[in-house]
Amino acid sequence: MLIRKIEVFLRHTRMPPTKFGRLAARDPRFVLDLRNGRTPRAAMERRVEHFMNEYREATNAY
Repeated sequence: MLIRKIEVFLRHTRMPPTKFGRLAARDPRFVLDLRNGRTPRAAMERRVEHFMNEYREATNAY
């Protein structure tokens, strides 16, 4: 599930959820909405996964 991957990412990078939302989805409420049951479309899931992968590569995070 996407929210689980995001939660792990946030924990490892210590990135605030609102910053993640702004950078990955252009929506500061994105993570909060996911926590409250929002289901993103497939394109948004791919975009967020891509952001996390690129961020990990650029920062050598876990």
